[in-house]
Amino acid sequence: MAQKKLSDLREVFIVDGRRTPFLKAKGKPGPFSAVNLAVGAGQPLLARQPFEPADFDEVIIGCVMPGPDEANIARVAALRLGCGNQTPAWTVQRNCASGLQALDCAVLNIATGRSELVLAGGVEAMSHAPVLLNEKMVAWLNDWTRARTWGAKFSVLARLRPPYLQPIIGLLRGLTDPVVGLSMGQTAENLAHRFGITREQMDAFAMRSHHRLAKAQDEGWLDEIDTLYDTQGGFYQADDGLRRDTDMDKLATLKPVFDRPFGKVTAGNSAQVTDGAALLILASETAVKKWNLPVLGRVVDSQWAALEPSQMGLGPVHAVAPLLKRHRLKIDKIDFWEINEAFAAQVLACLEAWKDKKYCKEELGLNAALGEVDQERLNVDGGGVSIGHPVGASGARIVLHLLRVLQRHNARRGVASLCVGGGQGGAMLVEAA
Repeated sequence: MAQKKLSDLREVFIVDGRRTPFLKAKGKPGPFSAVNLAVGAGQPLLARQPFEPADFDEVIIGCVMPGPDEANIARVAALRLGCGNQTPAWTVQRNCASGLQALDCAVLNIATGRSELVLAGGVEAMSHAPVLLNEKMVAWLNDWTRARTWGAKFSVLARLRPPYLQPIIGLLRGLTDPVVGLSMGQTAENLAHRFGITREQMDAFAMRSHHRLAKAQDEGWLDEIDTLYDTQGGFYQADDGLRRDTDMDKLATLKPVFDRPFGKVTAGNSAQVTDGAALLILASETAVKKWNLPVLGRVVDSQWAALEPSQMGLGPVHAVAPLLKRHRLKIDKIDFWEINEAFAAQVLACLEAWKDKKYCKEELGLNAALGEVDQERLNVDGGGVSIGHPVGASGARIVLHLLRVLQRHNARRGVASLCVGGGQGGAMLVEAA
């Protein structure tokens, strides 16, 4: 069934947005829980609005791994942000595209008239991912708690074995597809092999990501970031995964991570494990006029797609193609692109697939290649390789920054897209105000 255009419904505007610095995980829990990151992004954003936080019709936040005290993290954040007891809030999860999914849900509710003003975005504290007990240890603990006498307890204790103490790293399990049994990095290796992407191409892409982020920081182009303050007097002002001195020689020394010893995907050409949050305010035309809100841009349309999980990184290819077709747009009519950098190989594979007539015909049902994306208009201020990829937040970040880029360059139209673990892709078409 053909999907209707969002433009057939009410217009949806993005009026403002802020994000936290993205903080690289350093082997231990970071200084902020996920909900504290969400509140850290939301407080300065809401403080400068002409309306009250309780005026939101709903709050929608994407998050993959909320902590045990944050089960419906959107509701916890909404209450702490002063949105009030009467404002519904709910959390969405679509793996790496959870933040984009939150925005899409907000867009649909506004477009259909169910809401007028929505706070939406995403958050992730990947450094706080749980360390789990294995099933044998859980069963042993059950027996231990049920033992009532000292004799019974000694009997249970005698059955404890060292392998029971082997922890399960939740983040590693979460980044492995349970259907095909491949980690996300292994799916990137699949794409590198399929499209003949070399290690040098990946490393060059990664180096450029860091250099572009360095320039963006130096030029003040990341003004959507607000400073975070911890409880120990520390403060965090910028994305701290940046490696300004990255060069090809240094990247070449890194060993493959996911396919040893012959693979090409390394820590240097992959997205960083990161903590961060991004929140945006979406509004109907009625809300814009009521509060005389400024407008960053409007959401034109969005598209979700799915494909074989072992080819996960090609999700943007399958989401963008029908989105452009529905609006009769060619690739060269998109002024700027944000494609989340889960892996350098993954983004490069998407670019190759769009240029490949055979792929476009056999996989996308097109009569010709979709076209070639100008890399000078792609991720112009860096991406996940340099900025980091807090999985629940990245979708919201790329939409927010894409609108800033369009504004900065006096450009009109942009596409934000992500691959999604499990074999999916999402894309959103936006226009500047």
